[in-house]
Amino acid sequence: MCGRYQRRSDKQRIAEAFHLGSVEEVDSVAEVDLAPNYNIAPGTMQPIVVWDEDLGMRTLRMMYWRFLPPFCTDPKKLKFDTIHASAEKLLSSNVWRNSFLYRRCLIPADSFVEWKKVNPKIKLPFLFSMKDDEPFGIAGIWQHWRSPDRSSEFDTFAVVTVEPNEIVHNFTDHDRMPLLIAKPDYERWLREEDLKRPPVDLLRPFDSDKMKAWRVGTKINSVRNNEASLIEPCDDELPETENMAVKAQKSNQLEMF
Repeated sequence: MCGRYQRRSDKQRIAEAFHLGSVEEVDSVAEVDLAPNYNIAPGTMQPIVVWDEDLGMRTLRMMYWRFLPPFCTDPKKLKFDTIHASAEKLLSSNVWRNSFLYRRCLIPADSFVEWKKVNPKIKLPFLFSMKDDEPFGIAGIWQHWRSPDRSSEFDTFAVVTVEPNEIVHNFTDHDRMPLLIAKPDYERWLREEDLKRPPVDLLRPFDSDKMKAWRVGTKINSVRNNEASLIEPCDDELPETENMAVKAQKSNQLEMF
């Protein structure tokens, strides 16, 4: 359900892809060198696209990948998963509702990672991206968090997840995937214009026909690895324990290149 993604685009390419205003006007981003990151994991600070009412434009804001709701007094004591927010619970859960209505965001990505679980010891990683290799927006919701003593405060976010589309399901057997927002819908997702009609119709799996997938090496399984080679297709023989269905998936994968 997207516990890892990749951002190969620099600030300029992100600005162009998401039609941002000047990112240099935003203090939290202006001094940050957004070098390519091939293995983005939860618990890290990442550039996030938001609509800034004061500036009247889309811009970037650095946020921490783990949503911290206002009632959280100590992140170490928050025991449930706030890395992901299930689309089906965005309006019904008090954890997510206000952020879905008022604080939606887009997470710039060039690909995301999902794993095929072969057995308890073997997980095979697959990358998913757009066929045109353009950056895309993963849907998120965000929340500003402040510690009770006001000694620490920062913005936090969660990735919204939906049921998988055909390509994610066929390669991984997963029952969830990140919600991807089509470019024509960026504006509607980011702005809260009509609270009586939140964009619930956008909470659906992305079109598989616009995506591609390929298997990569297991080095990406460790968050300590972060290098360009992590995106390279893996041609190693599949483990003997893997079933014939996954071998057929590998064949389909190679036809995409």
